[in-house]
Amino acid sequence: MRRVIVIAAAGLGLAGCSSFSLDSFKSAPPPMQVQLDSAPPGADAVTSLGPGCKTPCTVSIPTPETNFSVTFNLPKYQPANVPVTVTRVPGDFTSPATTTLDPSPVFAELQPAGPPPRAARKPIRPKKKPKPAAAAAPAAAPASAFPDPNAPPPAAAPSR
Repeated sequence: MRRVIVIAAAGLGLAGCSSFSLDSFKSAPPPMQVQLDSAPPGADAVTSLGPGCKTPCTVSIPTPETNFSVTFNLPKYQPANVPVTVTRVPGDFTSPATTTLDPSPVFAELQPAGPPPRAARKPIRPKKKPKPAAAAAPAAAPASAFPDPNAPPPAAAPSR
């Protein structure tokens, strides 16, 4: 009987302690593996959480609390930034918490960079060629064996 009283008293002492929490029994969530890929492959991919690698690859990140992004860089290609949405489903006593990422795997299609910018120069304009004198006057229409149906009738010659 004495054991029961001691256990009950210990339970009451713990219940009154403000620093006691059931969260202290929960283990830290394991790191997540995030797959990163790009077209073309070989891009440097860096997460806004810190870790990065050269695509295609997988990085290990701490389980994120909020959304993050991945930036892809490859020489001669425009950089790409892909936002990643984090969805957390809290667990309970019967199931663990889950975290999902969208998109998964994180993929970026890199676009070729345009030509490098030129130094500021005046545009080169082609020089105008002088027209030959014969070509300056409009050429007369060649005579035709058939009269133009839209032309006015020829004037009659005066009689003497």
